[in-house]
Amino acid sequence: MEFANKIVVITGGAKGIGAAIAEAFQKEGATICIIDKNENPYFVGDIGKQEDLEVFAQKVISDYGKVDVLVNNAMETRGGLDVCGYADFTYALQVGVVAPYYLTKLFLPYFTKDASILNISSSRDRMSQANTESYTAAKGGIAALTHGLAVSLSGKVRVNSISPGWIDTTNTTFTGADATQHLAGRVGKPSDIANMVLYLSSEKASFIDGENICIDGGMTKQMIYHDDFGWKLS
Repeated sequence: MEFANKIVVITGGAKGIGAAIAEAFQKEGATICIIDKNENPYFVGDIGKQEDLEVFAQKVISDYGKVDVLVNNAMETRGGLDVCGYADFTYALQVGVVAPYYLTKLFLPYFTKDASILNISSSRDRMSQANTESYTAAKGGIAALTHGLAVSLSGKVRVNSISPGWIDTTNTTFTGADATQHLAGRVGKPSDIANMVLYLSSEKASFIDGENICIDGGMTKQMIYHDDFGWKLS
């Protein structure tokens, strides 16, 4: 029960990777405070809205008086140049970058001595598909915010980020090219990310700060050229 009596705040913790992170911390004895637009046991709210962040943060402090771990996991995609206008692009950045920054600021006086912040970025912080600019920009932003906060919070709170690759949240079994394009030979699972979050939040990782760790089964390391392995650029 490594995280017994610890207060862990998770954005977007009601489903997917966020839910896996919450479950992993609960198994280690932590008390979980979730904010999510979906139903959850703690707080239903939109982290893209300043007032929701402020009410949520006040509730956490009123209930527990401290924060040991903050996991900025919630995400938003509104597409890219094909469909995404000014308001949608701005909202994606509010969820993906502004909210993690503002929650850090709101909780700053209440972080415990060995507190840790984990930002969930994406391998999209270094690669893209067409028309995904809102998501890619938000994930690139939070990866850069990580080292910015780590410097500002030096000696107070460790700040790291994780960049997941393809993580399946549907319990699908993938075979063929879907699996073999990963050096690990499989698509990722939410537990792959949750395990790293727990490690980076623990005393075992006390010398890791300001780092971004890509967990993608090696997918971004394999160079693919036209005609390699039968792959052709159409």
